[in-house]
Amino acid sequence: MVDFNRDNTMPRDIIDEMRESYLNYSMSVIVSRALPDVRDGLKPVHRRILFGMSELGSHWNRPYKKSARIVGDVLGKYHPHGDKSVYDALVRMAQGFSMRYELVDGQGNFGSIDGDNAAAMRYTESRMTKLSGEMLKDLEKGTVDWAPNFDETLKEPRVLPSVVPALLINGSEGIAVGMAT
Repeated sequence: MVDFNRDNTMPRDIIDEMRESYLNYSMSVIVSRALPDVRDGLKPVHRRILFGMSELGSHWNRPYKKSARIVGDVLGKYHPHGDKSVYDALVRMAQGFSMRYELVDGQGNFGSIDGDNAAAMRYTESRMTKLSGEMLKDLEKGTVDWAPNFDETLKEPRVLPSVVPALLINGSEGIAVGMAT
């Protein structure tokens, strides 16, 4: 039998505890994932997609790659939060009606302004745009700080060395843990 030290426990109303814990968790998610970093204008998922595409050699002047391959690579190496969230972010970066200046050049059905969904990732192909290539320019020259990925087997940039003011030209929107940003 486990002997609990009851002298260190504090009685607390469950409603108050849940309210405070939920708010703390949601603010943590908003700050770490739902708001873009002003330095490069990207959320972590967008940064990881562009970095992953660059690592795959999916540049604007090269052939398209299957979106499923890009999503799988990003998931496996940098962003283990589910393929739907990664593919949805990739799709949004390819939609001219979602971003003023697209960061992904998509080939295939990437949805419509009328709300039609994009085709499954196995049917679409993607590559970086020339603009997103400019956001990664000089990355290999030690211009930004790097951090270990989620399992500490690779390094990823904390921000991109963007010469493009992405936050100003594309803005940002999103939702995280029930709060709109």
